Amino acid sequence: MKKETGMAVAKVTEIISSSSKSFDDAIESGIKRAGKTVRNITGAWVQDQKVVVEKGKIREYRVNLKLTFVLED
Repeated sequence: MKKETGMAVAKVTEIISSSSKSFDDAIESGIKRAGKTVRNITGAWVQDQKVVVEKGKIREYRVNLKLTFVLED
């Protein structure tokens, strides 16, 4: 008798994260923070990047992230 394997259902949610250091830091901190309230994150992709400039210098790096997570049964 074959055991039936269940299908996973995933959801995608969008977050915005920022950092004064770099785009990489904005991505890492965004995923870390989302992981406090969203379980089963399996992937992320950067939808958009932006910098905030003040007096000719980059003040903040911002990213729009789309996170994929698997829904629990």
